[in-house]
Amino acid sequence: MYAIVEINGQQFKAEAGRRLFVHHMQDAENGSTVEFDKVLLVDKDGVVTVGIPTVEGAKVVCQVVTNLVKGDKVIVFHKKRRKGYRKRNGHRQQFTELTITQVVA
Repeated sequence: MYAIVEINGQQFKAEAGRRLFVHHMQDAENGSTVEFDKVLLVDKDGVVTVGIPTVEGAKVVCQVVTNLVKGDKVIVFHKKRRKGYRKRNGHRQQFTELTITQVVA
């Protein structure tokens, strides 16, 4: 059984026991339980239910493992040839690590 759920504007495939790295959730604390009710699709043993726009009564229950995890560093480099223009910038995205405990449908 799995579900497609929307978390912070992004869609994820949620299965029990799976780890997710979502955009940083500031109000989540380590060890706390979080529920998401924006379930867009549920597959229960081959029976697919598609929501209009969401599936009624369905939710995904997650536990926060780590509130703040930093992703890999991304280097942003701009250059214009023959003009002497070079600009270098780095960025590390912040994530929250979740473990899915159950999918209720």
